[in-house]
Amino acid sequence: MTDRRAVRHRAPSGAADAAALPSRPSVVVVGGGIAGLTAATGLAERGVAVTVLESSDVLGGRVAAWSERLPDGSTVSMSRGFHAFFRQYYNLRALLRRADPRLERLRPVDDYPLVDGEGRRDTFRGLPRTPPWNALAFALRSPTFRLRDLVRLNARAAAPLAAVSVPRTYELLDGTDARTFLERINFPPAARHLAFEVFSRSFFAPPSRMSAAELATMFHLYFLGSSEGLVFDVPDSAYDTALWEPLRAYLERLGVRFRLGTPVGGVARDGSRWFVDGAQADGVVLATDVAGLRSIVAGSPDLDSAGWRDRVLGLRTAPPFLVLRLWLDRPVLAERPAFLATGGLHPLDNISVLDRYEREAATWAARHGGSVVELHAYAVADEERVVRKRLLDRLHRLYPETAEAAVAGSSAQWRQDCPLFGVGDFTRRPRVRTPFDGLVLAGDGIRIDLPVALMERAAATGWHAANCLLARWGLAGHELTTVPVRGRFAPLRLLASLGG
Repeated sequence: MTDRRAVRHRAPSGAADAAALPSRPSVVVVGGGIAGLTAATGLAERGVAVTVLESSDVLGGRVAAWSERLPDGSTVSMSRGFHAFFRQYYNLRALLRRADPRLERLRPVDDYPLVDGEGRRDTFRGLPRTPPWNALAFALRSPTFRLRDLVRLNARAAAPLAAVSVPRTYELLDGTDARTFLERINFPPAARHLAFEVFSRSFFAPPSRMSAAELATMFHLYFLGSSEGLVFDVPDSAYDTALWEPLRAYLERLGVRFRLGTPVGGVARDGSRWFVDGAQADGVVLATDVAGLRSIVAGSPDLDSAGWRDRVLGLRTAPPFLVLRLWLDRPVLAERPAFLATGGLHPLDNISVLDRYEREAATWAARHGGSVVELHAYAVADEERVVRKRLLDRLHRLYPETAEAAVAGSSAQWRQDCPLFGVGDFTRRPRVRTPFDGLVLAGDGIRIDLPVALMERAAATGWHAANCLLARWGLAGHELTTVPVRGRFAPLRLLASLGG
């Protein structure tokens, strides 16, 4: 953490360990993704007895990894796709430091170019890190943005981009979709596709369905609210070996029990006690994906608060996405970046060359003289077969050398389990606290009034969920850290307050 203006959110005070209590509290955490593992960490470090129930056979949730076998019999690693670990993901990094104090298992990706259908390229290499000069330098050196475009911007309408304050930004913009907002501020169309659309689609929704408030918060988190820069890190090996196996070992040393392959159909309560899949506990953390949370709540008659129940059951999932990983019999050219983002090249959103940074992929590529390439398509509207063909066509156009490569193996992940950050969703989204004493929620689809997103939102809600339960028992919580909670520039905050 290098940003001196990062905000530390004080933790609730209390006893340092549950050993100081008359009896040791117990908690069942449902979900072994980032949110659930974070909550388990926060609780176990204060001496709470924790059991983690995970429906799949691996930890990590949407950042899980597992082994598959190619037609030639070789064993390879597979996941749900590339994830960027940005430097301003303070709460996620705090979790990972439990098992890797110096974050030595993360390695930097120095640049990730953006290219559009016209062949125009942008880059984040060499940008200043301090706002607003980072965003200004990016805009002025972009082939899609000219000085005259700055003059034509509607400054008052655009002010919320630089004056983010949660939840005020959602009150202003959550009723508008991101595409309409960008049109309203006169953001140049070419730059919109090459820059904003790339980021908005990483939220698994097209700009026409994404909340403009989420777009503004994203812009604050990555550009105008933080001086950490847009450089990010990636694990140096598969997610399981780099992240979750070491963290699981750390948690097991704290006494955490894991039950994998254990789906949960519902929870019940009797007075102050909770019952989950045969286990009794003093508290429960529901840290599943949207579909899982809806299913559990629907199957739990004791969760009988009508308004809250409606909020949970009304949560929406984003359109499906496809991750296609290819094991090729020849390498891609050396000048290809480890990660390339695309705009206006539907349905392709990015290309990753995994053997540039992931140990398992590099080992396979070296052994076979080939490469491991991954293609992403977010917010898909077509059927999987059509999308796969179009992804390959785009790959062959951008990296022509792959057209002649034989495919030694391929693996596809077609999923629809990411939360939709849609127009008007913010006020309807359930919070970490619930109407039921001892039950809390966590996950990237859960509301928390902090400038966080994606994996960082999952981690932040996980820490907050643990803190809510710890405070119930008089135990000390864990500090959270975020980028500044409002725009860094007072004149722009004033302009936004006047109707931006």
